Parts: sequence; structure tokens; C-alpha cells
Amino acid sequence: MAAHSQYEELARQLSAIGAVKREMGRILPQDCPPASAGVLTLLDRHGEMRMSQLAELLAIDMSVTSRHVAHIAERGWIEREPDPADKRSRLLRLTPKGRELLAELAERYTQTLARYLDDWTDTDVGHLIELLARLRTSFGDCRTRAHHDSPSPTRTPAAG
Repeated sequence: MAAHSQYEELARQLSAIGAVKREMGRILPQDCPPASAGVLTLLDRHGEMRMSQLAELLAIDMSVTSRHVAHIAERGWIEREPDPADKRSRLLRLTPKGRELLAELAERYTQTLARYLDDWTDTDVGHLIELLARLRTSFGDCRTRAHHDSPSPTRTPAAG
């Protein structure tokens, strides 16, 4: 087990990752804030879904989810269709325009990482990938755990 001081330093480094996330957010198109990119990514990863499922995956309440969905629907990146199982609900799904945007965002992210890490070796980048994946695995599904441990699952967790 690592020393207490190492965990303290790791906590500081993880907090500082916010600067990296903000820099990566700057490469997004003006009309696609990070929250919109996150919604599109979840729809791409999980497929069509109801807004309630999206809110749960985002760990935010329905009113905030609704605003994000309205923003990306106005731009034609998703469509909202009646759910055949429950006509009162809508299914959200990516449009071809949304998939096109995601491909553009992936390329922007890749180019930005390549630019900032151009002095890293392939081995260094590989180690970082491996260690970040291991960190995520150690934490498991934090959203599910937070959902079960928290008295109010509709609260937005503090951003870091």
C-alpha cells in the first residue's frame, strides 16, 4: 500500500486535472459546450434512451437534462421520437449530424493530445492509458455507487 503522503499528492494531482479538462473544453465548437458533448457521447455509447435514463447516467436532475437535450436537439444533433412502449415518453437518438460532430470532436481531442504530449514516448502514453484505466476500474461504476449511497440521486456532484 502507498504511503499517506502519496495519496495526498495523488489527490492534488487529480484536482489539477481540472485544468486539463478546461483546456480540452476550449477546443469544442462555440455552440457545443462540454455538457452537450457529454450528452452526445453517452447517446453514442449507450444508444437511444429516454431522458430519465440520460439524467441518471449524467447524475443530474431532469430539468438540467431537459435543457441540455433542448440545446442539442435545436442544433439537429439528436432527435426525439415517441417511445413505442410509452407514447408519453420520448426516445433520444443521435442524428447523422450528431455522429458527424462526434467524429469531429474525437479528431480535435486526438490532435490536441498529440500536440500537448508530443514529447512523450509511446511507452509513456501507454503507461498513462493503462494507469488511468486501472484507476477507473478501482473506483468501479462511481455513478451507480453514488446513486445507492446518496439520499438524493438527482443532485449534481461537485465538479473537480
